[in-house]
Amino acid sequence: MCVRLKQSPDQEVRLLLLGLDNAGKTTLLKQLAAEDISHITPTQGFNIKSVQSDGFKLNVWDIGGQRRIRPYWKNYFENTDVLIYVIDSSDRKRFEETSMELADLLDQEDLAGVPLLIFANKQDLTTASTASELAEGLHLHTIRDRMWQVQACSALTAEGVQDGMIWVCRNISFRKKNS
Repeated sequence: MCVRLKQSPDQEVRLLLLGLDNAGKTTLLKQLAAEDISHITPTQGFNIKSVQSDGFKLNVWDIGGQRRIRPYWKNYFENTDVLIYVIDSSDRKRFEETSMELADLLDQEDLAGVPLLIFANKQDLTTASTASELAEGLHLHTIRDRMWQVQACSALTAEGVQDGMIWVCRNISFRKKNS
């Protein structure tokens, strides 16, 4: 996955995987870990998977996206190297809600300057908005304080997932860790 970066062996990278409930975060996480995706239940707290890749240990934190869980997201912001935000591209009724949650995340001090990958998930559905439609609807062109990318994908088929992870690995922000 992270072919282009050569850091010290087993460089640990913290990826925070957020988005509304039913966006496909856990399916995405299981695809990254090459696990079975046939039985997925809503995440009530968090899942964490570590994925080894070319001398990197990618620690991916998948936090539940239900409305009652979102206030706890802030407990996971510290030391995040890349923020991955997953959107259900076919759920147009929730675009405003997901846009407001994303805007709130981008205003968080602990996430300042952290590269942002938005997975425009569920592209395998005929009702899905395109990645460019999502980027326009979310006003992503106004983001100036960080690297960002919208990647069309399907967590179900894994299409586009690898492309997104390649972008992540090219844009990892190794921030100074407080010891």
